[in-house]
Amino acid sequence: MTRAHHRITRPCWVVLLWTLTACGQGEQVEETPTADPWFREEGGARGLVFEHRSGHGEAFYFPELMGGGAALFDMDGDGDLDAFCVQSGKLDAPEAVTEHRLFANRGDGHFDDVTAASGISTRGYGMGVTSGDYDGDGDTDLYVTQVGPNALLQNLGDGRFTEVTSAAGVGDDGWGTSACFFDKDGDGDLDLFVANYVDWSVDGELACFGPTGQPDYCGPTSYSATRSDVLYENRGDGTFADVSESSGIQATFGNGLGVVAGDFNGDDRPDLFVANDQTPDQLWINQGEGRFVDRAELTGCARDRNGTSRAGMGVDSADLDANGTLDLLVVHMAREHDGLFFNKGRFFTERTVEVGLGLATLQRTRFGVGFMDFNNDALMDAYVANGRVNLQMAPLVEDDPYAEPNTLLRGLPGGRFEDPLHRGGCEQVLHATSRGAAFGDVNGDGGVDVLVVNRDGPAHLFMNCAPARGHWLGVRAVDEQGRDVLGAFVTWTDRAGRVQRREVKSGFSYCSASAARAHFGLGEEQAGSLSVRWPGGTSESFAVHGVDRVMLVKRGEGEG
Repeated sequence: MTRAHHRITRPCWVVLLWTLTACGQGEQVEETPTADPWFREEGGARGLVFEHRSGHGEAFYFPELMGGGAALFDMDGDGDLDAFCVQSGKLDAPEAVTEHRLFANRGDGHFDDVTAASGISTRGYGMGVTSGDYDGDGDTDLYVTQVGPNALLQNLGDGRFTEVTSAAGVGDDGWGTSACFFDKDGDGDLDLFVANYVDWSVDGELACFGPTGQPDYCGPTSYSATRSDVLYENRGDGTFADVSESSGIQATFGNGLGVVAGDFNGDDRPDLFVANDQTPDQLWINQGEGRFVDRAELTGCARDRNGTSRAGMGVDSADLDANGTLDLLVVHMAREHDGLFFNKGRFFTERTVEVGLGLATLQRTRFGVGFMDFNNDALMDAYVANGRVNLQMAPLVEDDPYAEPNTLLRGLPGGRFEDPLHRGGCEQVLHATSRGAAFGDVNGDGGVDVLVVNRDGPAHLFMNCAPARGHWLGVRAVDEQGRDVLGAFVTWTDRAGRVQRREVKSGFSYCSASAARAHFGLGEEQAGSLSVRWPGGTSESFAVHGVDRVMLVKRGEGEG
């Protein structure tokens, strides 16, 4: 596409200024602490030092606005969560080495930068990452999405990685964003789904402007160039086949930003939900025999209540109402309500406003997101990483016009949520242009921590310090060979019969990968029963000998 000048008139990327004054007044409230913090930012103090670089210079290249991501995963099998941060780089220097960073956990939540010794070296402009053991050797591998060919990093098991993209056949050259490993056909090998955003190039960049005529970034609908997502089938020998067309995934296109896999219709086959920016979201229902059909429109989770497509960014799924089905949260742009869809089995019902999420997030542009029980009170909370995408509103801080505070949403009895602090759960408000968010307990104290990558800023490692945390149980579900089983459904039932369900997954949020473990907050309870429904439909019960620990459950060793 030739370079052109035009004004931004898209509803997704234009934010009207009718509430600008009210927004400014609201920020003053955030500066005054009103409750005990739930998080402390300790990235630098714990050795996790990473500075994201978008490469922005004079030109406003669209991808500069959208990176990067992070992963919390156990790279060396020692039980501790290590970290990987995605660097973006320079769009006009695609052959330059991209300086991603790998951090090894010392075992207490402090980190060492081991990038140099790891052998990680890729070229291209980085966006996001997902994790999974694609080759079945027991070591968690990484797949990095990029503008241009993506990169598969095989974990060699000794702290070293090697790039095997070409050999594995997974080097899609689109603008990859979020991705996830999942076992679509139940053969024990992890397949790979990659969401693509816009068919974009440096030479085809457009010129867009803010309300006062200042240069600004364009949005996705300026380009009218959606690109199909990609589905790779694992052959079981370390290589993949591109089955995007034969599977039906290419039947509809969208501006893909977020993806999560899960069994949304209860047939024991993993499905896919894709959050699209200004195009209808997609719910790819697994038909078996390698086929998928988009049922988002039919089941009521493709658009908002008025039939309008929203700016889908990040996404997560969880069984919020303990009815045995996975509900969905899709986060959006400022002035758009998030989409909280409750799964009723054959259809979804949106209840965003009814549960308190309407005004709680409306002022922010939301990207990374995750459902977690941060204070271990047996009620699911949520964390959202925020950052603007245009210059339509007055800056909150001088040095970054896109920066916003993040959001912590506390779960309440009755399924409602509230923002208890109005400052992202921290003692003082932190402003950043946050993108990817990864979740996991990095210091093993039972509190889920959050790693956030910020555009053109330092990564934030938010250590959980929620007051009066309850008891907890972490569950790692593995197969007979000791490999994490993505898609396993873990259920905890306490002595009073209260049920919590968690799906084991890694790829969700935005451009990020989280710990592949089920985490249960137990409140005051210290006894209960645990069962696992494995992919394919078999179930087992496991005896629980104590809580406040991570429990390993292996398929075939429970009572079925």
